[in-house]
Amino acid sequence: MFAAYATITIFASLLFGSAAVIYLIGHEFPKAQLDMKGLPRSWAPVLGAMLALGALGLPGGFAIPLLGTLAAYSLVLYFTGALLAHLRVGSRKLGNWALFFATAVAALGASLLYHWS
Repeated sequence: MFAAYATITIFASLLFGSAAVIYLIGHEFPKAQLDMKGLPRSWAPVLGAMLALGALGLPGGFAIPLLGTLAAYSLVLYFTGALLAHLRVGSRKLGNWALFFATAVAALGASLLYHWS
């Protein structure tokens, strides 16, 4: 079970960490996403920081199980909010969202199964 937990956790951490970097360096993709959703561009660093904290918290669960579980749970909430932002403006382009949300759910499930079952 540890191998599955470690694989999912490391993959999720890398995925969310790369997304955080894209937000934090001021890349055009996050700006376009914020514009499409009618959100201020000034939110990009905050959203990037939230992704970065989640990405750092996931592998922290190897040492402190509760930290990893809370990080995964927070990422699930983050992407639930992203879905609501998409739906609010009528966006049906949810492919990227689905990948990120499924990864966050997998990380949460793996953490719960490995540490708390």
